[in-house]
Amino acid sequence: MGFMGDRSTLLETGRFVRAEVESGAEADEEAPVVNAQTALTDADFAEEMFAETDPAASDTELEARHRVAADRGDPGAMSVLGALLLRRGDLAGAEPYLRGATAEGDRAAANNLGVLLLQRGYPEEAAGWWRVAAVAGSAPAAHALGRHFRERGDEPAAEYWLRQAAESGHALGAYGLAELLEHRGDKGVERWLRQAAEQGHREAAYRLARHLRKGDPAEAEQWYRQAAARGHRRAALHLGALLEARGELKEAGRWYLTSAKQGEARAACALGFLLRDAGDEESAVAWWNRAAQDGDGNAANALGALHAARGETQTAEKWYRTAMDAGDQNGAYNLALLCAAQERTAQAEQWYRRAAYAGHREAANALAIMLLQVGDAAGAEPWFSKAAEAGSVDAAFNLGILFASRDDDRTALKWYERAASAGHTDAALQVGIALVRDGEDRAAERHLRCAAGGGSAEAAFRLAALLESLAPPPEPVALGEPVGSAPRTESEEWYERAAELGHRRAQVRVGMLAAARGDGAVAARWYREAAEAGSRNGAFNLGLLLAREGNEPEAALWWTRAAVAGHGRAALRLGLLAARHGDLAEGQKWCVRAMELGPAEVSERAARLREALAAEQSEQSA
Repeated sequence: MGFMGDRSTLLETGRFVRAEVESGAEADEEAPVVNAQTALTDADFAEEMFAETDPAASDTELEARHRVAADRGDPGAMSVLGALLLRRGDLAGAEPYLRGATAEGDRAAANNLGVLLLQRGYPEEAAGWWRVAAVAGSAPAAHALGRHFRERGDEPAAEYWLRQAAESGHALGAYGLAELLEHRGDKGVERWLRQAAEQGHREAAYRLARHLRKGDPAEAEQWYRQAAARGHRRAALHLGALLEARGELKEAGRWYLTSAKQGEARAACALGFLLRDAGDEESAVAWWNRAAQDGDGNAANALGALHAARGETQTAEKWYRTAMDAGDQNGAYNLALLCAAQERTAQAEQWYRRAAYAGHREAANALAIMLLQVGDAAGAEPWFSKAAEAGSVDAAFNLGILFASRDDDRTALKWYERAASAGHTDAALQVGIALVRDGEDRAAERHLRCAAGGGSAEAAFRLAALLESLAPPPEPVALGEPVGSAPRTESEEWYERAAELGHRRAQVRVGMLAAARGDGAVAARWYREAAEAGSRNGAFNLGLLLAREGNEPEAALWWTRAAVAGHGRAALRLGLLAARHGDLAEGQKWCVRAMELGPAEVSERAARLREALAAEQSEQSA
């Protein structure tokens, strides 16, 4: 049984990776502090005024409209004018109006004055004015104050003010509170994310979808859709992945495209895979190039694999190195595979080691195999162990083989069982064999069924043999019924499955069962198939069938093949055949061969026949 380690290939790593690392907000999402535009919504009179204003009206027109009243000392006009100037970046012009409105008790002005002071580099003074506005009931100011304390590590104060903002219905406050609670592992995250998302906060909608994706995937999808429709590129990426998993490839491609155009490298990579699978390799390469240039290691690996498949090894190596530079250790693993295929063993080991030290489990498994092949079993074992502990099923199986080679069957069985529990067919077979050896037939049957169901011909044969041994003796055929009228048993079905998979012993057994039913044609077909594949029992049994049909010349050919391969009964048959034809020397030769091969019963018969042939030959000589 050989070692296994080359199953994992580049394209099995997934369409995009690192999906679980996204704990922060998008770079292009809402700013962490309140800006002037947000602050304006704090003033009820301003909201009403803007609602009544022509949407096409510019800030310049609004400024002109309120400047006269503001210069006369109208607090509302000063607040609005100050906010407009702040939004335009005119801090010097905005400050006197905001201070004037604040002195008159305008909470929106106090909030915006805090924003202005923060931009000037006075965060503590800004927090003072936010506190004034928040105490007066400003939700945006409470949110800004909460963020201020969060950035300074004062989480209790941050929670207090963020909760004030959230409970006032402020979307950013609800989102900030959810983010804080999630950071601390507290309850209530979903409630506040939902509140913010329902008010149109796209990052909250995305984070809510991430929060719901395991418990309620249908609702999660709806929130992904809402966030993606509002331009959230990661939401579009994950929505595309959900749709692709469902087989809705056209819509998945549209969302990948949307996300990729917004600069999401992983979406560009995933879109490349979709296009490749659809046969549009040229477009796939274009998107993979774009993703790789934006730092996506998986796309670089995909390009490397593409060029490797074309035989362009230098270009493939370049892309694998690009993947490594992007921090993707699949690049080192794939580069090792490339070197190994070119028999550049030293370089292959170097890159396997790099990937293995970085935690790549299949690289660790492959490195262990390489060490084992040069006789370094002691060096291989820790790498097999590291790979197996990291979840490599092949490594667990290989550890089983390693310990079995040392006659440490108990430890070998432990690793076989671990690999078998993960669906490894050959490991399930080994567990089944061990359990049969220990007399645990029912437990063995379960593992053999798993292995046989996974396509193992040996497991199918052993399962058939086990079921045959456990089955009650067959009922005697009723008088007058044909010999082959009994229904086929499950063991026969498994023998046939193994035979069809090319298992020679199973083919012989199926032939024997057919012969017992009187179906010589089927028996001959299976005997011949086994014999041509090198089975000496198949060749011997085929010879018996042919001899019964009167075809002794062909029977002798198959018996000769079997005898040369070490079948004692075939050698004895050839001795009898030669004796019958009067070829005493030939008969003695085959008798000697049969005596050497055995078993004991055959050796005894062959010895008696040889003595008789020798005596007859002596008489003829006399």
